[in-house]
Amino acid sequence: MTFQVYDTTLRDGAQREGLSYSVVDKLAVARLLDDLGVGFIEGGWPGAVPKDTEFFRRARTELELRHAILVAFGATRKAGVAVEDDPQVRGLLDAGTPAVALVAKADLRHVERALRTTAEENLAMIRDTVAYLVAQGRRVFVDGEHVYDGHRHDPAYTAAVAETALAAGAERFVLCDTNGGMLPSQVTAAITDLTARTGIAPARLGMHAQNDTACAVANTIAAVEAGVRHVQGTANGYGERPGNADLFAIVANLQLKLGMPVLPEGCLEQMVRVSHAIAEIANIAPDTHQAYVGAAAFAHKAGLHASAIKVDPLLYNHVDPSVVGNDMRILVTEMAGRASVELKSRELGLDLAGHPEALSRITNRVKELEAGGWSFEAADASFELLVRSELPDAAPARPFALESYRVLVEHREDGAVVSEATVKIRVRGERVIATAEGNGPVNALDEALRVALARHYPELREFELADYKVRILEGSHGTGAVTRVLVETAGAGRDWTTVGVHPNVVEASWHALVDALTYGLDRARV
Repeated sequence: MTFQVYDTTLRDGAQREGLSYSVVDKLAVARLLDDLGVGFIEGGWPGAVPKDTEFFRRARTELELRHAILVAFGATRKAGVAVEDDPQVRGLLDAGTPAVALVAKADLRHVERALRTTAEENLAMIRDTVAYLVAQGRRVFVDGEHVYDGHRHDPAYTAAVAETALAAGAERFVLCDTNGGMLPSQVTAAITDLTARTGIAPARLGMHAQNDTACAVANTIAAVEAGVRHVQGTANGYGERPGNADLFAIVANLQLKLGMPVLPEGCLEQMVRVSHAIAEIANIAPDTHQAYVGAAAFAHKAGLHASAIKVDPLLYNHVDPSVVGNDMRILVTEMAGRASVELKSRELGLDLAGHPEALSRITNRVKELEAGGWSFEAADASFELLVRSELPDAAPARPFALESYRVLVEHREDGAVVSEATVKIRVRGERVIATAEGNGPVNALDEALRVALARHYPELREFELADYKVRILEGSHGTGAVTRVLVETAGAGRDWTTVGVHPNVVEASWHALVDALTYGLDRARV
């Protein structure tokens, strides 16, 4: 049977705490998932959630999907209600999707205690609803809720639920680890027993895993290795509690590790773009350490790694990063050796291969600064300036020379707190004094420096402070702690990060700000 990749980001993934999609958001996410090449996109629960009803209404005219089929999600008919009279079932039909997913109780305890009905009535609810929707021309998937817990409690009844759904015309019966408590070996054992008990072909089964044991992706892969040919997941693993199986990790593992072409040709390389775009829509910072798509997924820190990578990148990368749309990065830290510095410099467009003495100086300087609390892992711009300073032909001059700066914080009678900064600098032979206010000491200092430089460097108007982070260095305590400041600056269609370290947070910020402006002005001249 055809392998099916089924996404439930817009329904199950939307249950993540703090996440709320608008209808416009849902339409945008659906387009991104279609770019990835998933086979099915579960859009939500029409009739039960007004926003989802609106989504399906708009999707009919606003979504042009190239790869995916839109799916409406709902439940089987209620106990004691004829299927044609159930308004929730009618809502599924009104959504107008080619396919429908039904959640059905597969654990006898839930049937009796949650639904408060009989085992026989639950089977009838499944049979009636599936057969009715199939007769209406819908493709039907049945999600067996609490399958694995139900199988442990009463395997015969759980088997009967699966048999009933498939006999009534369901395309796949999906094994849901609703509580997320399974381990891969337990998933394999349950599937083996279920198929042996019923004679159901494993290919007619699906897998939906929650991540409460941090095994959701592993459990899904185990199910596929047991013969399942339908997998469900969510973008970036979004979902209730610890989340769902990360769809990106699932499809990358299936395609790159098991050699199963589960996505259309050319789609796998869209993973990083789609992952980060969906994170932006969800207003959730991308997980830098996420497998395959995270910024750190192919980042190497140890000097030993860098030495090997210099010979062959695949020696320390489990796959070529480009196949999922990612890049390899070399992190420059106190663990860096000459190879790390050389590779990182090359990544930034600076070739140190012909400058062995400069390479040694830079490596030693990095180790010395890192020992004092500096970190270049997330501050490529500061590292590039350091490298250029050791290359006479490429070293950019600082745009100014500091004479002094002063920062005041005033708590006014009306309760307002205002910061004021004054800088005295020399720029292009001219002594300049400038004063500015800001909502904090660093903001005031930044504004004053820009005022002082504006006449000589009008391109500064394009730069803006995008982010500011302060870290107390490990082992430092109290108000006398050494602080590390990271400043992210944006301008001219790009962004860059610089670092400063000092016991005084304002001085640390000053170092980072000066690097930020120096780097930005240098790039503007390129």
